[in-house]
Amino acid sequence: MAVEVPLPAGSVTVSTAWEEPDGESRGVVAIAHGAGAGMDHPFLLGFAGALRAEGFTTVRFNFPYVEAGRRMPGPAAHAVLTWRAVVAMIRSERPEAAIWACGKSYGGRMASMAVADGLDVNGLVYLGYPLHPPGKPEKPRVEHLPAVRAPQLFVEGTNDPFVQPLAQLEEAVASCPDARIAWIDGGGHSFEVKGAKRPADVIGAELAPLVVAFIDEVERRHAQR
Repeated sequence: MAVEVPLPAGSVTVSTAWEEPDGESRGVVAIAHGAGAGMDHPFLLGFAGALRAEGFTTVRFNFPYVEAGRRMPGPAAHAVLTWRAVVAMIRSERPEAAIWACGKSYGGRMASMAVADGLDVNGLVYLGYPLHPPGKPEKPRVEHLPAVRAPQLFVEGTNDPFVQPLAQLEEAVASCPDARIAWIDGGGHSFEVKGAKRPADVIGAELAPLVVAFIDEVERRHAQR
């Protein structure tokens, strides 16, 4: 399935992979890739498969630069427009479904920028939010986060160089209206743990229960209102 993205220089299409659970769907999780890999990276395949086993529809997608065969991300505005196009496509197919925006590193940060700019989703999940370039905590990417009104879950490894020192991320999350962190002890930026070698798809799958628990919490709070 392809989605048309209206970029300033003209529309482009990006690939998506819409996959259903075996039974009734609990909602749709849109999943964006990180800066260095496309939607078919084993980490994302394992993560998405584990979410489907929990009853969620998953929609993985590429950003335009990956679709064009380039290695470096394009302008952030292009990624924001892609998020808007993907969510619009999901809403056209499932107008009553809850939509959860999820992204690995760059893909998650782009989702947060889209939601801060008005994109409507039920919640956001960041798999390794890139708080700042490694070794450059003086350049945080947090200005927009307080404008994100939807519930947010930051899944972060304690050894991730993108979030050192950890207190800086905790401070950023505390500035948000509704956000929390799930720490992965010893995890790096891709949640690898030194001395515990595991395939990328297994690592991705092991994060799914944290995301399901977050969705359950948000839905429970909503039902109690």
